[in-house]
Amino acid sequence: MMPLSEAEALAVVEESITQIVPDADFTRVAPDDKFRDVLELDSLDFLSLVALLAERTGISIDEEDYPELTTLSDSARFLVDRSKDTTSPTT
Repeated sequence: MMPLSEAEALAVVEESITQIVPDADFTRVAPDDKFRDVLELDSLDFLSLVALLAERTGISIDEEDYPELTTLSDSARFLVDRSKDTTSPTT
C-alpha cells in the first residue's frame, strides 16, 4: 500500500463516517472538533468506523489507538503516519 496523503486520509475518514452516519454534516465539524460528539456517533458506530477504516486502508487499528481517532485531523494524521510505517523499506 502506498502512503496516504493528508487529503486522501481525510477523505477516507469522511467517506467511512458517511457510510455509518449517512446524514453526517461535515460543515458542523471543525478539523479539531471531537467528531463523535458533533456527529453523535455512539460506541458501536465508532467501532464500525474503526473496522471500516482498517478494511479500507489495510492499517491495523488497535484499541490503544482509539484516543488518536477523536478529531478528523487527528484521524487523518494517524492514518498518514501508519500508512508510512507499513510501507517503509526494509533496506
